[in-house]
Amino acid sequence: MQGKALLRHYRDFQSGFKQWDQRGHASEWLLFPQNLGPQLSLDETSLSRGELYTILTNKAARGGKGSVVAIVAGTKAETVIEILKKIPERQRKKVTEITLDMAGSMDRTDFYGLNK
Repeated sequence: MQGKALLRHYRDFQSGFKQWDQRGHASEWLLFPQNLGPQLSLDETSLSRGELYTILTNKAARGGKGSVVAIVAGTKAETVIEILKKIPERQRKKVTEITLDMAGSMDRTDFYGLNK
């Protein structure tokens, strides 16, 4: 079996990709509210070809399993807020600290509604 055929078979049948609940919007955003913790980090990064993403991580996971809370295409605060507000307010209120760099695109005092 050729490599491309094997990858396609894995994606289409073994991985569960076609039944994945985030498949429809995965190119724009991913959200893992089960990974939310009291201390978070927010940063923007360029993954490839200059595409910018905003990534919210749980500090307690230390970069391991359960680290990623959200990945949002772009760096506009309004877009990130819209996605993070999909997390139930009860969970968002548990956040006590968010560390971020000094990027101008993230200059918001309401910080994404996580504590509202």
